[in-house]
Amino acid sequence: MMNGQEYIESLRDGRVVYLNGEKIEDVTTHPAYQNSVRSMARLYDALHQPETAPILTSKTEEGHVTQKFFKPSTSAQELLEARDAIAEWSKLSYGFMGRTPDYKAAFSAHLKPYANFYQGFEDNARRWYEKTTKEVPFCNHTIINPQMDRSKPLHENKDVFVRVIEERDNGIIVSGAKMVGTSAAITNYNFVANYSPVDLAEDDLDHALIFFIDMNAPGLKIISRQSYELMAAKSGTPFDYPLSSRFDENDAVIVLDRVLVPWENVLAYRNIEIANGFRGKTGWMNRYTFHGCTRFAVKLDFMAGLLIKATEASGTKGFRGVQANIGQVLAWRNMFWALSTAMATDPEKGENGVVLPNGQSAAAYRVLAPMVWPRVKEIFETVVAGGLIQLPSSAKDFENPELRQYLDQYYKGSGIDALERVKLMKLIWDALGTEFGGRNELYELNYAGNHENIRLETLRNAELSGQTAKYKAFVDQAMSEYDLSGWTTDTWVNAHKRPVVTE
Repeated sequence: MMNGQEYIESLRDGRVVYLNGEKIEDVTTHPAYQNSVRSMARLYDALHQPETAPILTSKTEEGHVTQKFFKPSTSAQELLEARDAIAEWSKLSYGFMGRTPDYKAAFSAHLKPYANFYQGFEDNARRWYEKTTKEVPFCNHTIINPQMDRSKPLHENKDVFVRVIEERDNGIIVSGAKMVGTSAAITNYNFVANYSPVDLAEDDLDHALIFFIDMNAPGLKIISRQSYELMAAKSGTPFDYPLSSRFDENDAVIVLDRVLVPWENVLAYRNIEIANGFRGKTGWMNRYTFHGCTRFAVKLDFMAGLLIKATEASGTKGFRGVQANIGQVLAWRNMFWALSTAMATDPEKGENGVVLPNGQSAAAYRVLAPMVWPRVKEIFETVVAGGLIQLPSSAKDFENPELRQYLDQYYKGSGIDALERVKLMKLIWDALGTEFGGRNELYELNYAGNHENIRLETLRNAELSGQTAKYKAFVDQAMSEYDLSGWTTDTWVNAHKRPVVTE
């Protein structure tokens, strides 16, 4: 496994990254990415530190040490331990980095037990499993097509969407664009596949691909959105932007311009069934939601603490309405931790001795999290209210002797001085009100898919697992206990058939 410095060095590979019209020479030193790189490096260092390594790592069947979520789980206990490893890493970014390296391990950990699913490329699946468990690389994924004309099928967007354009002895040549490559500029590999509400059709064979590609592959371009880390560096100090200045997972569109994908990196080629089925038939959906739910629960731990400290600082924590709102956030926090626990302790049976996080609880998380995060934000905006605006422009204001006396007098809180109160409020504002905060809200709303599809998939999951049949049978049981004549069992008394006794 890499340590932090080795991870940083792995990014100095000649990759092509664009930001603000500039080609970035080295993401590890550029102010748009350098602290996010170091936040990831901290995760890799934690794999080797005595106090965190026992929580994060264990041995594979092959005998090498890996991060616990990078290998398949074979019992509820192993799922719980993997959950705790996810949480341990997530705590290092307070839940604000969702696409950490273990996110893609939700997929790669099952490449060995589900190798036979990738017909014709079984050995590639096993090889990538070995690679990812040994090296614990950082993979991003792009499985969504750019928002062009979604009314058209894929084969009518051949000039935009990723497709194979040539087959060679040493691999396939692909071209097109994919989104959203979260943290793509600071990852080692890009995983490309297809996910949309509508499955690929027979006319879409050229798009029916699954593969990995090196981030420095010739022809691969990374077009970053604006960097909140860079904006934070230009606009203030870590005091002003304590989250966006180090936890910005810069999203990107990945452009593949006649990129060679070696055969050994291919998992599906012109295969509609595999391209459409990999999410549901390999346990990936169960596992990525397990990761997401755990990370979201950690984030709610942090937000609950922020809300409590903010209301203490404003002297409102004792108000009945404020306490009710804090209780609401704590209830949501408890619910997502409970869902995470249920996913581990009530697992489903997978292939070759593998167990999967519970799919019903996973589906509940996917629907509930996008509903809860905006409500958490609304509670902060209602309870903390104008305190999030009553802030000096930057940390530099405290360095001005003429201004400092006024800040100390007029910006203090209940039981804390002005410096501590402003520090706390700026942390809350960065979590919710800055562009970084706005992007985080969008992320939580769309993490698991579009708002209709996550509900439709919850229904399909219940239908395929037999749950809807059970629910209907439960109702049928109740309806079988009575008819037009009255109760159909001896348990209850048909009072309408007996004469009323009067004295």
